[in-house]
Amino acid sequence: MLLLGLLLAITTLAVYNSVAYHSFINFDDDRYVTNNSHIREGLSLHTIGWAFTSVHEGYWIPLTWLSHALDLQLFGLNSAGHHSMNLLFHTLNVILLLIVLWKATGAVGRSLAVTALFALHPLQVEAVAWIAQRKTLLSMTFFLLAILLYQRHARKPRLSFYLSVVILSACGLMAKPMVITLPFVLLLWDYWPLQRIRISGQTSGNQELSPAKLLLEKLPLFGISAVSAAITVKAQSVGGAVRSVTEAPLSLRLGNAALSYCEYLKKVFVPWRLAAIYPYPASVLASSAIAAFAVLIAITLAVFWLRRNRFLLVGWLFFLGALVPMIGLVQVGGVAMADHFAYLPSIGIFIMISFGAADLARRWHFHKAVLPVLAFTWLAGLAAVTHHQIAYWQNSVTLWSHTVSVTKDNFVAEDNLGLAYVLDNNIDGAIPHFRAAVEIKPEDPVGNLNVAVFEQQHGHLDDAIGHYNVVLHNTPDPAMKASALADLGSAYRSQRDYVLARQSYEKVLQFTPGSPAALVGLGLVSQDTGNFKDAVNYYSSAMKAQPTDVGYLLLAGALRANGQLTQATLAEQQASQLSSDLGRALQIADQLRSAGASSRN
Repeated sequence: MLLLGLLLAITTLAVYNSVAYHSFINFDDDRYVTNNSHIREGLSLHTIGWAFTSVHEGYWIPLTWLSHALDLQLFGLNSAGHHSMNLLFHTLNVILLLIVLWKATGAVGRSLAVTALFALHPLQVEAVAWIAQRKTLLSMTFFLLAILLYQRHARKPRLSFYLSVVILSACGLMAKPMVITLPFVLLLWDYWPLQRIRISGQTSGNQELSPAKLLLEKLPLFGISAVSAAITVKAQSVGGAVRSVTEAPLSLRLGNAALSYCEYLKKVFVPWRLAAIYPYPASVLASSAIAAFAVLIAITLAVFWLRRNRFLLVGWLFFLGALVPMIGLVQVGGVAMADHFAYLPSIGIFIMISFGAADLARRWHFHKAVLPVLAFTWLAGLAAVTHHQIAYWQNSVTLWSHTVSVTKDNFVAEDNLGLAYVLDNNIDGAIPHFRAAVEIKPEDPVGNLNVAVFEQQHGHLDDAIGHYNVVLHNTPDPAMKASALADLGSAYRSQRDYVLARQSYEKVLQFTPGSPAALVGLGLVSQDTGNFKDAVNYYSSAMKAQPTDVGYLLLAGALRANGQLTQATLAEQQASQLSSDLGRALQIADQLRSAGASSRN
């Protein structure tokens, strides 16, 4: 087993090796790492305190935050280090899963087959290649350690073993709430492979307990899972991520859940056209939903009928149950499903496949070489597809280009591809994707904001103002509202509508008090209308909040116009000290004074 585990670990590292050369991507990696000011401090006391008190991104996941902070401490913003840590966690999970299955079943070949599928299947790529999914990998580590300790407790009950299971469960929940299914999985594990549940008419020869006693044994675990679930729902609701029944009716959620279960199943056997985001459907055909439910019910009835093969029933219920928190009955965000959601639940299907194939081979008297050859061939094919899928995660452009090509009406992918081109200073490449996003979803705030800026910069002010107003009516994000209002103020100022321009800038201050962009905008409007005293006050306030060479040049101009020549000279000196290119700063200041420049300039 040591040699087999080592071989599988080396194979996993080899297949995934290229992730070390990948970049951060522009989807959650920024919020979790690159633009997260708390994480960028590294493992400081402030970061530790923040990690345990924050529900940033709608989760209470202090151990995940500390994991990212440690990476920053060790590697800075070198993405290779962060990716390598993800890969090491996945490899550790592979080894732990092999040990768990081997210790529980004693079946070397079958345990190895399940683990190899888990290690090399393309569905797992997203969890490993996406730095922001550290939470999935880390929670899985605690999940598997908890099962390993539980197995020891089941064979030789001890309070220390049980308390270790409880502690590991809590640690898993502090990495990602998906571990709330652990007590349910342990009940399944009692049925098989541990065979601790006393079932009428069935006996395993082992010391068995009644279902009631085993359920009572799990009550502390159910309790902490319930607390974690309540915290998560509350945090997601506060963040505005939980969709209402108006936005996503129960019928739509149920239909999407059934279709998603079937889609995950399909991708286990045909892992093709995998995408970073699968958009949530506007509607689900009743016939498609009914067919999906029929498939799920048929499989459920079949595994109950074949329940003498306990691994089939456990594998299937493992898959169904472990996916419940992510299947969309409580709909969070705008995705129908996600590959990383299957990282843990797929183990159930891999158990059914591996143990089922071995059982059939024994019953049908296959030659002993047939099954290993078939398994190796399938695993080799999966590894090749996985290696190919990893390449799509190389950077934001490759990832979103692929996602757009394999999904339909995916406005989020179009927006992210546009933003990726913007980061590469390829505005001409970005705009078609923002326009495509708006065409797919006319109320999309990200697409509308970027199209508005483009239209404004090209002098199409009425079109720009229309798009800005769409953003303001549809985004819940205060920062995005503030950005749209600041640019809207610039557009109104270009039209010489100083009343609406002033109102726009004043609204920015309601969302972001002390905003330098809004204060500079109000200074420009005051200067345009001949109120140089107010312009001086606004510019001065902006420079206290965020001193810049351009800002001091604007202040100097207002001071001169107001007759304060000495102060104007001092402001110019401040600009000179701050500037690395004073000529460029003078040019930008002149552009801002001439009504029409967007605040983004």
